[in-house]
Amino acid sequence: MPRVLVIEDDEVTAREIVAELSVHGMTVEWSADGRDGLARASAQAYDLITLDRMLPGLEGIEVVEALRRQQIDTPVLMISALSEVDDRIRGLRAGGDDYLTKPFAPDEMAARAEVLLRRRQPQQHETRLRVGELELDRVRHVAYRQGQPLTLQPTEYRLLEYLMRHSGQVLTRTMIFEAVWGFHFDPGTNVIDVHIGRLRRKIDGTGQAPLIRTVRGTGYMITSAPQNAAAQP
Repeated sequence: MPRVLVIEDDEVTAREIVAELSVHGMTVEWSADGRDGLARASAQAYDLITLDRMLPGLEGIEVVEALRRQQIDTPVLMISALSEVDDRIRGLRAGGDDYLTKPFAPDEMAARAEVLLRRRQPQQHETRLRVGELELDRVRHVAYRQGQPLTLQPTEYRLLEYLMRHSGQVLTRTMIFEAVWGFHFDPGTNVIDVHIGRLRRKIDGTGQAPLIRTVRGTGYMITSAPQNAAAQP
């Protein structure tokens, strides 16, 4: 069971995070102060840290920088009311961590936490990804279905790789947009839906089981498992 440290000075927000992550099967502890949170994260092993950017005692970015100086690589999900992404935040995200702005949907926060946890698993470093009959060669940047190569544009390839790296997991449109396109999601754009549609046409041939599923009101997932009530092609 993953151990999570929540460093958040606002009690209402902290309780919301603790409750949501607990529902997802995580063991969660709470610290309301930057210095106390840093001390806990330095002394104990956690699988994930959710971290408010503005904290009493020590700011969130300073907590991350102190942990990295100690060579503690626990994934960090930074949560902040500040929407701007400065150079220090860009560096945080480039290092494999993530950033979420307030107000946030609890399921979005939990989904991002689960992605960060999965990144630490060994299979994320495999050079080949497989979902059913679909295979992606991350060295040659080529995808195949039933051994037949697929002709993908660069953005389509990045989108497919992101889906396959998190196969079986629901990915929100915000997560997909930020991971593949690299900037904040615009709720008014349909660019994700357009690219998903193109991928489906290239991946799912006649008589082949659909792999990319739409999860109503949330986003998408890729899986070879039988379709359930929550997802549709």
